[in-house]
Amino acid sequence: MDYYETLGVAKGAAQDEIKKAYRKLALKYHPDKNAGNKEAEEKFKKISEAYAVLSDKEKREEYDTYGSSGFHQRYSQEDIFRGFDVNDILRQFGFGGSSFRSSGGFRTTQGSGGFENLFNNAGGMGGSCGGGGCRPQPIKGEDLTYEITISLNDVLHGAEKTINLRQNGRDNNLSVKIPRGIEAGKRLRLTGKGSPSMTGGPAGNLYLKINIAPHPVFTREGDDLLMEKRIPFSEACLGTKIEVETLDGKKLKVKVPAGVQQESKLRLKGHGLPSGPIGSRGDIYVKIAVRIPKKLSREQKKAVKALAEVGL
Repeated sequence: MDYYETLGVAKGAAQDEIKKAYRKLALKYHPDKNAGNKEAEEKFKKISEAYAVLSDKEKREEYDTYGSSGFHQRYSQEDIFRGFDVNDILRQFGFGGSSFRSSGGFRTTQGSGGFENLFNNAGGMGGSCGGGGCRPQPIKGEDLTYEITISLNDVLHGAEKTINLRQNGRDNNLSVKIPRGIEAGKRLRLTGKGSPSMTGGPAGNLYLKINIAPHPVFTREGDDLLMEKRIPFSEACLGTKIEVETLDGKKLKVKVPAGVQQESKLRLKGHGLPSGPIGSRGDIYVKIAVRIPKKLSREQKKAVKALAEVGL
């Protein structure tokens, strides 16, 4: 489902707007106001799931980056609701401040009326609850972080990498899909690939931190690529054509105008890096550097002196 559409807000909505929309819908579909209405209960679950993601900066960023399908490949229902606390909102609605506790999702306690066990069967969230309260949940395994270095070509096309993890004395090979347009410092989440739980709970998650190797020609600036091209002084004065090879191997002829200045930039539109998995591509900027020789031949000195005499 589209979380923004579920809450009735635009994709770029501010947090205050998202919170206000959730409050309004939660009040309307609250199970205590809709006793026995299964449709209202399902609606409440959906708006709560949407708010759990969009109110969390990291989860919202992942959702915006990978879309609904890609996000749900990385986040289970338990992950989505972990750390989500609606107590403050519920107090404002007059439903009391202790109906919910948040620990890996919603968990109801005694006296919650229509909320009783509402979320306990929604994808395995929460613990087992009854009149005496909730039983403790097994502790989740430890999360792990692994750094992986990729190339600019991997950023351009996306890639599939195999990483080797040694866990419990055994080597474990994992195949990882690298999405197009990923940025350095981003983390990919592999649910359940972290350390196993020591108490029978779910395994932790594995986070892959992305590093990008330096490229011999291009420097990355967001979705754009920057490169330098050196030309002789005469070509800077008279103009010329240069050949530029793009990251994906295309060879382009680029016109350098007469009188081009040192460090001027020529733009090659649409030949940079993609903006996310399905976004359009940035540009290549060719920075012009005028090549000045350290040593001159006799003929070159004579020619330069002649230029100086006419004001060049």
